[in-house]
Amino acid sequence: MISQYLYISTAPSLSREDVDAILAASQRNNAARGVTGLLLYNGRNFLQLLEGEESELVSLMVKISHDSRHTGISMIDRRLVEKRACPNWAMRRVMIAESVEKRRDLLKADLPEGLDAQTSKIITNFVVLN
Repeated sequence: MISQYLYISTAPSLSREDVDAILAASQRNNAARGVTGLLLYNGRNFLQLLEGEESELVSLMVKISHDSRHTGISMIDRRLVEKRACPNWAMRRVMIAESVEKRRDLLKADLPEGLDAQTSKIITNFVVLN
């Protein structure tokens, strides 16, 4: 069993370059830690799914909580899972379309098939927020 965390945070003043830098660092560092997941940013908030050994995720969440680029970190879900939903993604940015109408369809094409229904619903609801 591995742990899976889903959290949101607020980061209203990040540029696309800032988000790209966060993603690149996450991909590099997570691969070394055995952490996988996905990252969404809607221009104001992050939603991130993290998967890995419990000790690695606890350590990572401490680091994230001290990152001044975002605040208001709220854990939405924390569970043990039999297998990873994102086994091949050290961290993948799931793009959110500008048009609210297109967001659900594009997201469904990007989300991994291994996500359970509740997590998928939370992520889908996040992307339609503006």
